[in-house]
Amino acid sequence: MEETDDIKFMRRCLELASKAEGLTYPNPLVGSVIVYDGKILGEGYHLKSGEPHAEVNAINSVKDRSKLKFSTLYVNLEPCSHYGKTPPCADFILSNGIPRVVIGTIDTSDKVSGKGVKRLRDAGCEVETGILETECRRLNRRFFTFHEKKRPYIILKWAQSADGFLDILRSEYHRIEPTWITGKPERVLVHKWRASEQAILVGAGTVRADEPRLNVREWKGPDPQKIILSSSGSVSLGSSGFDPGNKVIVFTHNEKADINGAVMVVLKKEMSSAVQIVDYLFSSGLQSLFIEGGAEVLNHFITTGFWDEARIFTGNDSFKAGVRAPQISGILFSKSLFSGSSLEVYLKDGS
Repeated sequence: MEETDDIKFMRRCLELASKAEGLTYPNPLVGSVIVYDGKILGEGYHLKSGEPHAEVNAINSVKDRSKLKFSTLYVNLEPCSHYGKTPPCADFILSNGIPRVVIGTIDTSDKVSGKGVKRLRDAGCEVETGILETECRRLNRRFFTFHEKKRPYIILKWAQSADGFLDILRSEYHRIEPTWITGKPERVLVHKWRASEQAILVGAGTVRADEPRLNVREWKGPDPQKIILSSSGSVSLGSSGFDPGNKVIVFTHNEKADINGAVMVVLKKEMSSAVQIVDYLFSSGLQSLFIEGGAEVLNHFITTGFWDEARIFTGNDSFKAGVRAPQISGILFSKSLFSGSSLEVYLKDGS
């Protein structure tokens, strides 16, 4: 079936919006294009919280403003109608006389939630919604999960051997370092992923075994908030490569634990750790959580149902023994092949 103009131009909005992934928090990813006589007249996307929104950038990119009164504005998310760090986009659209607006999906956050569409329609603007809605919601899945489920969007990630092990069996003499299953291209991709998420979590066992830095080195972008889950609260940050200038959050059951350079959060033993962690992150305004291990932490979030997406690398080599990888049931979203591994992405059913 031939793709309609509305779908074609909405795809362009999504392309533009995705350019700022990881940079707009707490704002969503938004792209916008202005179309006159079937051709793009101007376009723009939201770059950073506090800076002009996508619709404003798109309109301001148009050289001949007289054409706006005969144009259509496309945007993947409902324009705002309230004053925040910037003025309402709905009012700016109307002040420029744009007669038609095509929206990918409604913004379900409390401040917008249909108010932008109503503002436009009440002023006589023709508004269409629901164009590529699934794709538009997928792009802003972190934003929607945060506002609708009152928790961050949770991504699990691990690499397993061909026979289903996360790690080899280690002796006390085993040198502290990761057991690499994937190659350089996969590691670059993981760093790109880290730059897109607001927080990253590992268990204390992973810190002791691998001394991970949990930052963005192979890609350009911000480091996520580093989080460690340690029931005993006994973990050394000095030897783990953590940047002492950035605070680390440590969730623990030990009320007396005190780690220099860390924010200690004591968990209640009678409550699920996952529940308490996501509640804390939600109250802190963090919209996404990237969990990299180890097996105990991954299994805890899986069994408690606190996950939305799982990204699993499977290497070509077998370990024959070691730490078993988690088992997960979900909807296969995509599969990619690398020279030394394959990557499968699963979505939780109902997410």
